[in-house]
Amino acid sequence: MEFENIEKCLEKYIPSEELAEVQRILYGKQCKKLEFSENAKERNENLGFELAGYEMPGTTSKPRRIRIGLIQNKIVLPTNAPVKDQVDAFHKRIGDIADVASHCGVNILCFQEAWTMPFAFCTREKVPWTDFAESAEDGPTTKYCQEMAKRYNMVIISPILERDGAHGGTLWNTAVVISNTGVVLGKTRKNHIPRVGDFNESTYYMEGNTGHRVFQTVYGKIAINICYGRHHPLNWMMYGVNGAEIVFNPSATVGALSEPMWPIEARCAAIANHYYSCAINRVGTETFPNEFTSGDGKPAHKDFGHFYGSSYVAAPDGTRTPGLSRTQDGLLVTSVDLNLCQEISDKWMFRATARHEMYAESLKESTQLEFKQDIIKEK
Repeated sequence: MEFENIEKCLEKYIPSEELAEVQRILYGKQCKKLEFSENAKERNENLGFELAGYEMPGTTSKPRRIRIGLIQNKIVLPTNAPVKDQVDAFHKRIGDIADVASHCGVNILCFQEAWTMPFAFCTREKVPWTDFAESAEDGPTTKYCQEMAKRYNMVIISPILERDGAHGGTLWNTAVVISNTGVVLGKTRKNHIPRVGDFNESTYYMEGNTGHRVFQTVYGKIAINICYGRHHPLNWMMYGVNGAEIVFNPSATVGALSEPMWPIEARCAAIANHYYSCAINRVGTETFPNEFTSGDGKPAHKDFGHFYGSSYVAAPDGTRTPGLSRTQDGLLVTSVDLNLCQEISDKWMFRATARHEMYAESLKESTQLEFKQDIIKEK
């Protein structure tokens, strides 16, 4: 049986008079719990997912508050069900949770990586998994999200497996950004592709070619750093250089591989780059019809391991929310003050003291064939 989450364990075993101090050290400033309408709570109870909400501390003056929503979820149907049935089931499940998000006042809603399919890239099989790919501009999932965005006056970030019809049907790992008006603002692709353990994603798609796009929405400037890109500090940095106020990190990662890093990376990025970061991970164990190996000498198996959820939001001052469950579908609603980005930048001056020109020159030199490491040795 999988462990539920750290927060419940702390609350269960640490005396109440000490718990607040432990939480301050682990999570920073206290986040107040949000209250939701009876309608939202009733819908949540009927649908059977975790609903959590927090208000993060803001600026001392002139707050600019919006609400972020993050959805994490299990697969709905078995992985051997017909592709269209699986996609339709995902649309129904996430659509229902998005409806609750609208009743919770969410302005920007982000789904997990490749949300309309099982994370089948471990199998290295092309069929049927490539059949989940669709157009980012006018595919059925984008059209579905456009309708939701317009209905709820909500910006929606929809990470999908993209079929690029303009370039020979090439596949990409892509996030589609849809305005609150229902218009497709654009798309951004995964910059870094893993080749570790069962994450054999370069069998399907390669590194993205859209750079570090930032999308100006009515609610703020947002960017999407998809999954494995969170392991690359320069990747996070460039979204900040381009002016992002919130960077979403829709992911699919398992406990045996990455869980010790999960609470750290997105939070460090928020601190270093003076923006909010949103870490989203799917939940559950996905079992596939055929066995596959991991290239590690161990027996073949049919599952990836446990996707541990634990989605959270981190602020530029280092504060973070508690995480969602490691085992359940969930919606995390977080009220953030975007003016905190500038206030913290003025306080810590990481951008002003970054010395980008120095690093740009050194990095350029390091990519040259004749580069030699600058190591001083005793003579």
